[in-house]
Amino acid sequence: MRLLSFGENRIGVLKDSNVVDVTDALDHWGVKRLQTNVEEMIEDFAYYKPKFEALVADQSGVPTETVKLLPPIPRPSKILAAYSNYVDRVARSEPGPIEFFYKSPTGIIGPGDTVELPDNPEVGVYHFEAELAFVIGKTAKHVNESNAMDYIFGYIPFFDVSARPAPGIQRPTQFIGKGEDRFAPIGPYIVTADEVPDPHNLRVQSWVNGEERQDYTTGDMANNIPAQIAWLTQFVTLIPGDIVTTGTHHAGLRAINGGDKVEIEIENLGRMALEVKGFGPPKNTEPAIFARREESEQ
Repeated sequence: MRLLSFGENRIGVLKDSNVVDVTDALDHWGVKRLQTNVEEMIEDFAYYKPKFEALVADQSGVPTETVKLLPPIPRPSKILAAYSNYVDRVARSEPGPIEFFYKSPTGIIGPGDTVELPDNPEVGVYHFEAELAFVIGKTAKHVNESNAMDYIFGYIPFFDVSARPAPGIQRPTQFIGKGEDRFAPIGPYIVTADEVPDPHNLRVQSWVNGEERQDYTTGDMANNIPAQIAWLTQFVTLIPGDIVTTGTHHAGLRAINGGDKVEIEIENLGRMALEVKGFGPPKNTEPAIFARREESEQ
């Protein structure tokens, strides 16, 4: 099932290219804050799923392009992002250690929204990193790899907006580079885990102004999703609605600037476009970080 948010905080299910409004099937919707309602829907999805399926079978919905899509998860309690988690260059032929950093819940924006790049003298360049993210479906602490996948509610495309230091500046923290507002776009919808048989075999692509930047497979992930969940839950409790993003393959990344249009698409998970405004050096002056893996190995 493909779940999305739209309009005035409505919940919908994607039916072909239409949206079926299922909000009225949710108990006590609107009584609590929006994020709490979403978390309860996720945690109690076994109860809500047949209700949603009945509505989808009975209604045709409205065309997706006629509604304003919102972030499917408005304010997760945590956004945890894998650091350097792809075997994406010749020098990195073996998985490195697992490491994560936090991104701010206020970084969340959705399809068609605008990313704002601060004009910060410490920043030399901004990048958009296309990533596969997963959404936690039930409370998780001290989880074993053997059953880690049972804790996943679904999957969603994620852009990790990242600031790189200006030449000569060494920054001791990831906060400025990763944690600012509007630096965590997600969407267009959540695809429930039952419709993603192998999240380690998905094609991930990104474009800037129609020019392809990234094109890789999640099969190059260094530390797989069960390993990530097991590692994280040693230290933090994950709750329904938390977002964990699995890292990016850096091949092809180049600068993004104010005025750009950026897009992400993950196989079977949908495509999302965003606008960029704000800071930016002269266009197209930064070379790609490094060639795609297949090119660099020639």
